Amino acid sequence: MSAINEILVSIFGELGPLIVVGALGFVLICIAGWIYMSNLNDPFTKLNKAEKETKTETVVDGKRKSLRESNKGSDQLDKFAGFLEPQDAEEYSAIKLKLLQAGYTSKSAVQTYHFLQFALGIAGLILGALYTMANGDFAPKTLMMYIAIPGGVGYMAPKYWVTRRQATRKQEIEAGFPDALDLLLVCVEAGQSMDQSIIKVSQEIRSGFADLADELEIVAYEIKAGKDKTTVFKDLGERCGVQDIQSFVTVLIQSTNFGTSIAEALRVYSEEMRDKRVMRAEEKANVLPTKLTLGTMMFCVPALLIIMVGPSVYSIVQNFN
Repeated sequence: MSAINEILVSIFGELGPLIVVGALGFVLICIAGWIYMSNLNDPFTKLNKAEKETKTETVVDGKRKSLRESNKGSDQLDKFAGFLEPQDAEEYSAIKLKLLQAGYTSKSAVQTYHFLQFALGIAGLILGALYTMANGDFAPKTLMMYIAIPGGVGYMAPKYWVTRRQATRKQEIEAGFPDALDLLLVCVEAGQSMDQSIIKVSQEIRSGFADLADELEIVAYEIKAGKDKTTVFKDLGERCGVQDIQSFVTVLIQSTNFGTSIAEALRVYSEEMRDKRVMRAEEKANVLPTKLTLGTMMFCVPALLIIMVGPSVYSIVQNFN
């Protein structure tokens, strides 16, 4: 091994062993990709895939297909589905729901998410390797750190982005829901049907709360297409992931099942939402003095100490000198 290492260093320089190992890994990845692509034409693979699709699309005991399992697969990345999609049903369901709540509802959302993780991770590794090659000697541990950290950052960047987008979208929907509910109550009490009211509300709130307007438009289109209203409202609560909307969906479903007035249910729930909005505002107002106190201590107290104690410390130092 020492002789091989000396030969590689003499040919490729001090990074010769690392270059050879990287090239070997690239070749192995290419071979694995070629084997995987060749297995796609295997008759048994096609048969298993067809059986899996049939099971996915079958409705068991009259139950609806889960929103997280619908639209599985895509046109562009479908041939890489086995590589870009989690094979575990629970893991696929979790990432599908997370992307739905972040606003990514396309068929290829899961595949694109994992493709970006893979591509950005590889790009980070390549950039780290190029940086180490261009900046001279490094210790082995430092070398691995400079290569691995950009790869890890690239791999985690899509996850961080989706998580932030999910939290921001939930906050926006939660902030706009009380106003949308008041508008919905006004439309229903004015004599419009629930479908027309939802369309009108989505048009009115789009300038301020675009994400909530998009969700309401999806509800209106699904109802127009003939989908069951109970299923439509359950999907709305699942897509938004906001507790207020999930409770609202429960109220609508119960009102429909028991035959009570939807306008009365909306009136009661809108009053509750207004009270909850006031409570949230009061909570933020009560937290504000604490935050101001911390800011005052961090930025004002050091300056006051310098002004008040500084001359005394200077005089003591001069006396000792």
